[in-house]
Amino acid sequence: MQFDNVSILPPATGLAAACEPILRSVPKWFGIEESIIEYVEAIEQMPTVLAMHQDQAIGFMTIEQHFPGSAELHVLAIRPEWHRKGVGRALLDASESHARRMGARFLQVKTISARQECAAYAETRKWYEAVGFVPLTEFPTLWGEDGPCLQMIKVLE
Repeated sequence: MQFDNVSILPPATGLAAACEPILRSVPKWFGIEESIIEYVEAIEQMPTVLAMHQDQAIGFMTIEQHFPGSAELHVLAIRPEWHRKGVGRALLDASESHARRMGARFLQVKTISARQECAAYAETRKWYEAVGFVPLTEFPTLWGEDGPCLQMIKVLE
């Protein structure tokens, strides 16, 4: 897929080196070094859809399939200068297509819930809802006392 000189590459593994700088470019969402390292290790192993502008990786979504009928957006990030330009939707379209090909009927994502006031995550939840995700359940201590988790789900049609 290509638009405005942005290419969406098909899912691949081994993309940690391309994705780590993107994670580090958005410290409002990814500011804990331990978590970044864990995400980078996961990205290396899991199918990841990558957005490229010229020779620079500008965004990605990593997909984890827990069960045959469901998948999760394990981690995703887009460089801040590319927010609100359609890159996220294009990555999501490609990720959903991949999940469907793998047999998934549901796609989930986990994010910080509204129990923790944070403008960045309020934006995140708003975007997820705009692209069809709905809140499913909250896990108040999944990520520790200061990290209430909201699980959101989308039916893949």
